[in-house]
Amino acid sequence: MNGKKEKISIILAGLCIGVISIALVLLGNPANMGFCIACFLRDISGALGLHQAAAVQYIRPEIPGLVLGSFLVSFVTREFSPRGGSSPMLRFVLGFFVMIGCLMFLGCPFRMILRLAGGDGNALFGLAGFAAGILCGVFFLNRGYSLKRTYRQPVLDGSAMPILQLALLALLIAAPVFIRFTETGGGPGGSHAPLIASLIAGLLVGALAQRTRLCMVGGIRDVALFREWKLLMGFSAILVSALAVSLLTGKFSPGFQGQPVTHTDGLWNALGMLLAGFGCVLLGGCPLRQLVLSGEGNADSAVAVLGLAAGAAFAHNFGLASSADGPTANGKIAVVIGIVAVAGIAIVNTFTKREEKA
Repeated sequence: MNGKKEKISIILAGLCIGVISIALVLLGNPANMGFCIACFLRDISGALGLHQAAAVQYIRPEIPGLVLGSFLVSFVTREFSPRGGSSPMLRFVLGFFVMIGCLMFLGCPFRMILRLAGGDGNALFGLAGFAAGILCGVFFLNRGYSLKRTYRQPVLDGSAMPILQLALLALLIAAPVFIRFTETGGGPGGSHAPLIASLIAGLLVGALAQRTRLCMVGGIRDVALFREWKLLMGFSAILVSALAVSLLTGKFSPGFQGQPVTHTDGLWNALGMLLAGFGCVLLGGCPLRQLVLSGEGNADSAVAVLGLAAGAAFAHNFGLASSADGPTANGKIAVVIGIVAVAGIAIVNTFTKREEKA
């Protein structure tokens, strides 16, 4: 595919994903949360009993759909490639702290775009922090940052995440007594589109993201590193189409106060997304990209997703996640610790490697 066709494909995919995201809100997902990887993994963690926050417990079909959509397309196109072994524990830790940052902001980079499309001015602070975090990561990339190389893995290793998603769908459908679901009206977890619609939406977004390599982190990173705007065009297209549909359906509500599932503390919105952006650059992609890669057989990305899920459980068990009332004291401490930890990982995997080569 030549460069022009590739850009057109990415823009068309972004336009489709933006429409799908708002359609999910119209069908029942929380406002400005048609898609949010962080929020959906948080809800799944709660449904599995990994945290006790009753307001955010539901097995979101969009997540299995994303992974399975990526898996099916990569399998058909022969891009499914089981691989891993690139510093899995560091990837788990990075995923953990990326989630801490996202739950300070109350959304992943995907939801940040959808919040902007819905008129939420607080997301502007998140966007500024996110860009700053990515630039921090680019600083280290320019100086040689990298984790260990990946190796070919057995097919079962690469298939583990898609198989896990099938198990989650089975649990959602069977709804055994040990799975916890937020009651309707009991919080964000109780607001959701119908199962089939959510699953189809996830499959479509997973397939489109797999084919186009959509990644919000990659978009800003590539502009900073190579002056390449291709990936950023995709997320810009999501913003444009989601904004257009929001305006047409009356879902656009500009302002800072009273926005759904948000808080108005600009500093901590920015710092939360700075942590998320910084960690995502070191991982090699945003939470959406990690899920898509895990569907392609990347066991390292699967470990990063598990880190995200663990971070969500930890955040709600220890009072780190923000709420409409604002960030918590524990959450602020956790974000600062996260920034220091992520910077430490970046330093160790940049300058010590340079010394070893010397």
